[in-house]
Amino acid sequence: MLATISSAVVDGIDGLCITIEVINTGTGTPRFTVVGLPDTTIRESRDRVRAALMSSGYKWPSTLPLTVNLAPSDVRKHGAGLDLPLALGVLVASKQLEQADVAGVAAVGELGLDGSIRRVPGLVSLAEAMSHATSASGDGAELVVPLDGASEAAIVAPGRVRGADRLRDLVEGLRGEGPLPALIEAPAVRSHDASRPELGDVRGQPLARWALEVAAAGGHHALMVGPPGAGKTMLASRLSALLPPLDAADAMTVARIHSAAGLRQDGSGLDLRPPFRAPHHGMSSVALIGGGTSSIRPGEISNAHGGVLFLDELGEFPRSVIDAMRQPLEEGVVRISRAHGAQVIPSRFQLVAASNPCPCGNGWTDGTCRCSEAQRRTYAMRFSDPLLDRFDIRIEVSPPEPRALLGRSSEEATADVAPRVAAARQLARSRGVRSNAELTASQLEASVPLSDAARLLLERELLSGSLTARGFARVWRVARTVADLAGAPEHIQPEHVQAALLLRIRVGALLGAPA
Repeated sequence: MLATISSAVVDGIDGLCITIEVINTGTGTPRFTVVGLPDTTIRESRDRVRAALMSSGYKWPSTLPLTVNLAPSDVRKHGAGLDLPLALGVLVASKQLEQADVAGVAAVGELGLDGSIRRVPGLVSLAEAMSHATSASGDGAELVVPLDGASEAAIVAPGRVRGADRLRDLVEGLRGEGPLPALIEAPAVRSHDASRPELGDVRGQPLARWALEVAAAGGHHALMVGPPGAGKTMLASRLSALLPPLDAADAMTVARIHSAAGLRQDGSGLDLRPPFRAPHHGMSSVALIGGGTSSIRPGEISNAHGGVLFLDELGEFPRSVIDAMRQPLEEGVVRISRAHGAQVIPSRFQLVAASNPCPCGNGWTDGTCRCSEAQRRTYAMRFSDPLLDRFDIRIEVSPPEPRALLGRSSEEATADVAPRVAAARQLARSRGVRSNAELTASQLEASVPLSDAARLLLERELLSGSLTARGFARVWRVARTVADLAGAPEHIQPEHVQAALLLRIRVGALLGAPA
């Protein structure tokens, strides 16, 4: 008897709908064979499925020759998410369940040895892929997923998802001997989080606070250099709260990425809050960029898509790791190729980095540095010029005055600054981009022209060698953001360019030793 049931697997952040075929050939040596390019996890599913069936009170067809085909057969499949549909297929092939009972059902989930159904990564993408499967009547199939992750799947298929907790309860429901798991509606959208850090807590840092506002308003990458305790991490952690909510398309992309990476654990619905990721400097290149061996998984730069990636202690990251970000920073995607396939994963994020000025952390400018000149120059060599050139904003963060810390706070709160950021972002959208940082060279000339005096000022910086061609365009974009925040007229004026240059201190004046 031939049993067929729909399921899905994940590669990268995309789901692929597959058909599981289980046939009892009736003759030959008893065996359980899986074909269709399964990985080791799927080949091991025989033992998990066998134990789960027997623990649930069903028979394992040990006297039958069973062959399982995973179609399409030319695509490698991986993961334990095929355990549940395999178990249902075995029950149908061994006549413990009718094919009509599973008609119009697509399933995914890992089985425990006790018959429990466990969540698997990528349920958003899996549900999206399985939602294209159809029932015998031509309608969309009902999706059976682990109860623990049913709200995730319901984001893309509300009203068609059933969350199952145990195999026995599911089979009894399919047979009509008990109730089927209830249909799950889409959970509420999340757009605000009162627990996010408050900008008003940052005291005595007027330049850094202004730089943070400009970075948020224009989507500009920012580098903060200063001694320990100056407030760099505190500032960076407040950036994502200033950003406007994600639109529906970006929020869905973030949901797919986080689901594939195994980050969605709270059962929440579509999250409109820009993500904030702060990985440790000991991470590998694969953990940052993404990749893997048997399957491709998103890295931290993709987990930060639509939000902020904060690299604290930038000088402690291996140079090869941070240099690997250069292409994704420009393109907004990361292209990962392996022998079995390739993936293009979104990675449009705002990079914020913090670093000590030298190995001892004190900085060489105030005479308290304990590092030798050779140590400072070696430290500065950890940062490649092409990467540093991609930071639109580069500022020095000095420790705040004690008076500012001890007095009563009069700083603007997040709720005061965020509307100005949102207004600047709205102006950018009127120019055809999400933020000013995305303006191309042709868009700069057409929609954000420089006044003659402002252009002359930038030309001087180019001729003196203080700006590269890339840096020229980046200062131009930052000047546009400064003008937007100031409510300036259409043309960028010299004071806006001067402000942008103030926010782009020469790297030699920040790191290691003077250039």
